[in-house]
Amino acid sequence: MNKSTQHMQSDYRYVLAIALLLSSPIFLSADESVVNSKHNLSTSGRGTIRALNEDQVCIFCHAPHNTAPQTPLWNRHNPTAYYRIYQSSTTDARIDQPGAASKMCLSCHDGTIAMGLVLSRDPNDPLPMNQPFMPTGPSNLTNDLSDDHPIGFRFDRQLSNRDPQLRSPDLVSREVKLGERGQLECTACHDPHNNELGNFLRVTERQGVLCNTCHDMTGWRTSAHALSPRTVPATVTGGTPREFRSMADNACGSCHSSHGAAHPERLLNDRPSDLCIDCHNGLYGRDIQGVLNARSGHRLKRLYDAHEPNENPLTMRPHVECVDCHNPHAVKDDPLGSRLARIDLGRARVPPAMAEVPGVSSSGVPIDRANFYYEVCFRCHADKPVPITNRIARQRDSYGNIRRQLLPTAASSHPILRSARGGNETPSLTPEARLKTNMDCQDCHNNPDARQLGGGGPNGPHGSRFEYLLADRYETADFTMESPQAYSLCYQCHDRTSILGDESFKFHRRHVVDGRSPCSSCHAPHGVSGSRSRHDHLIILIANCRWAAVL
Repeated sequence: MNKSTQHMQSDYRYVLAIALLLSSPIFLSADESVVNSKHNLSTSGRGTIRALNEDQVCIFCHAPHNTAPQTPLWNRHNPTAYYRIYQSSTTDARIDQPGAASKMCLSCHDGTIAMGLVLSRDPNDPLPMNQPFMPTGPSNLTNDLSDDHPIGFRFDRQLSNRDPQLRSPDLVSREVKLGERGQLECTACHDPHNNELGNFLRVTERQGVLCNTCHDMTGWRTSAHALSPRTVPATVTGGTPREFRSMADNACGSCHSSHGAAHPERLLNDRPSDLCIDCHNGLYGRDIQGVLNARSGHRLKRLYDAHEPNENPLTMRPHVECVDCHNPHAVKDDPLGSRLARIDLGRARVPPAMAEVPGVSSSGVPIDRANFYYEVCFRCHADKPVPITNRIARQRDSYGNIRRQLLPTAASSHPILRSARGGNETPSLTPEARLKTNMDCQDCHNNPDARQLGGGGPNGPHGSRFEYLLADRYETADFTMESPQAYSLCYQCHDRTSILGDESFKFHRRHVVDGRSPCSSCHAPHGVSGSRSRHDHLIILIANCRWAAVL
């Protein structure tokens, strides 16, 4: 044995002795040392991948001589593969190929380089292992990193200034190790020598602590999802069990995966709306799924994955997704379903379930945060209205831009954007209706069995057994027999006795009872433009009425 070989073995033994010393109970607990972790690939290792006859621990990554010209005495061949990197329409970072620190990890974890192939050994004589390469599974990231948390970018103030939901690097915990120039690589979140927290993490994932170190999602800490004690169903996680039981403890991990995400963009475990329904199916959360396939509603099967968080309401494609109306990071629970908490200056504010959702103002301007309920509806039902196939006869002009129909400048409209005029202009109003200065879109468009209406179902216009997503029955066919049930939606605010007694219009009974004409024959549901003298009380053009000749 020559002198240089003796020195090398002596150095190896020194490194191993230090590692074993530090791993003793006096200094460290079980997984705080690499010796007691899966990264110990020697014959004494605890993982399923082990060397057949190599008892040195550090040699698989480090060596005192014949190493790569990079710290820390690197003993592996760096991969030369081109990696498919993470992409998202909402990322503000410039993501490049993995940096040097990440390639150290990928030299094993992309599965292309033999585990026993080290620089200090002849390439033709690698260390013999029970599994030569990283086996297929969660630890083998392959060269496709598009479904993994992005690496290879600078996390600096410029990035946090572009994305307000990222913390400034100055506020990021020192436990997260960014590079000298702020590079975010694998080693930012993972410490390869310490597996005390599992997955070699530097910060616990419990209650989203690791994610929230860098991410600052508006409304998250007080959201229903962040506080939920419910169990995360296996369907949400793709069958992969989560480390913690409750959604509150799993936090971000309930819906997102840092590695191997089933829906790569934004690292989701499933397509966005499917992910919501996996919980909101009546078994774990409120039963939204049970009403989505009702007679009418916001059906999610139409144009899947068309939603973009930064979409422009004036140019976006027609689509329906849960995240169009709900922000999963800020959604709050409203156990009573009360509307009282949403009244502000006479207009209904967004309910807790629609917190921090973008909208369109009454003037038609897109806004980042809707304050009023109708502003969320205007994203699809205003200047770029969704196509309507089942139109009510004689009311073609009532579809389209509902925002314009409800403007205070309209000849008449339901009091959504303006307050009710009051007085005796509408004698048929019930005493309860007279007390309301404003209405809400959800007054008419709602689940008929909503908690808000005294039922046990979810609130909101997810689905309805009545046409046009209405909260109650509203017949629109000619020759409909008048009854309290046929027009029960109208009769919630308009007294039936007053209507049929002709108190507000002398031909009401003649139209509705004798002529069996529906309310929709003469009245528009939202509002009417034109002169107030011709279109007061939501009256559409009289020429459209089959009673015009008689009158």
